[in-house]
Amino acid sequence: MLPSLPSVVASIALLISTGYSLPRNVLSGSDGRIKLSAPSILSARDTACNNSPDLCSKSYSQITHMGAHDAAFLRDDSTDNSIAGNQYFNATQALDAGLRLLQAQVHNKNGVIELCHTTCDLLDAGPLEDWLAKIKAWMDANPNEVVTLVLVNGDNQDVAAFGSVFAGAGLDKYGYVPTGSSGWPTLQSMMSSNKRLVTFVASIEASAAHPYLLPEFAHVFETAYEVTSLAGFNCTLDRPQTAGTASAALQAGLLPLMNHFSYQALSSTIMFPNVGDIDTTNAPSTSTAGALGLHAQTCQSQWGAKPVFVLVDFWDHGPALETADKLNGVEGKTVGRSTPAGAGGSNKKSGATSTTHAGTVGVGKAALVAFFMAAVMLF
Repeated sequence: MLPSLPSVVASIALLISTGYSLPRNVLSGSDGRIKLSAPSILSARDTACNNSPDLCSKSYSQITHMGAHDAAFLRDDSTDNSIAGNQYFNATQALDAGLRLLQAQVHNKNGVIELCHTTCDLLDAGPLEDWLAKIKAWMDANPNEVVTLVLVNGDNQDVAAFGSVFAGAGLDKYGYVPTGSSGWPTLQSMMSSNKRLVTFVASIEASAAHPYLLPEFAHVFETAYEVTSLAGFNCTLDRPQTAGTASAALQAGLLPLMNHFSYQALSSTIMFPNVGDIDTTNAPSTSTAGALGLHAQTCQSQWGAKPVFVLVDFWDHGPALETADKLNGVEGKTVGRSTPAGAGGSNKKSGATSTTHAGTVGVGKAALVAFFMAAVMLF
């Protein structure tokens, strides 16, 4: 006997559960994109690092890097507005807007490292190498930018497999290699050496052959990532458990990553990204429960240090970047940002910014069949 539609939907959501601003001075360009003008206090001769001259002399670990959680998985026309999607705009659009951290999840699909959300039957964004090639092209065109990648290694693939993909995309040439006990360099020095891509990969071992691929939890600790209420955000260390407390992790030199995205729960195990509260979740407010600004302020107070990395869903809402700018002391002092038309607007994106690509699965009628078959295989 075939299950009812509600049970099919529940199975779909179950697969999701284990996965993981507009600044002022806005001008409208002739191409329909939103352009951000440079504040008058900055002159044309100023060198901007990650969109601000004030950040050039700061070390990588002294800066809050705002990031897109599950950056490759879109909720737009290309995925039939899939409920599994965590972002409205793609990775290079996020970089254009000023985000400098991109997180994604990968799985092994027939021997290829594929960008898949929990399972490739749920949401498949294509080969990791293709995605990295686009990031490489963006970095080629933007030499004054330091970018960070965090990859969830869904099938515990070997570091050599990632090294092959990064080399294939040409992105390995930018890979930064830590130099032991000397600490993290300044953004300016990373740009001068052209080693300005920091890559953390979960569930790999350090490799002399690929030293720029850094085992995530040897360098980073994270707060909880399965939050289901606006009151649920906290600053307690969630991973790696071996690091003990957040205080101990900081003393050991681990960099704090603050997860700030929530799920809508249908049950204790069935969840999907919560877009209904996104304008509150990503708000810079330091007084509103569940707001990004308050969470960051709380963690900074408890840790005695601001979060180095922050991950959010639907980054264009809030606007999320405003919180990072405040933490970095560069609010009103940024240049060179642009965001897609429609950013921060309706909670359902469609239209000209979307690009359909083969292999991507959304939550349409055909996809329901695929999801049901995947669920049957799991149970």
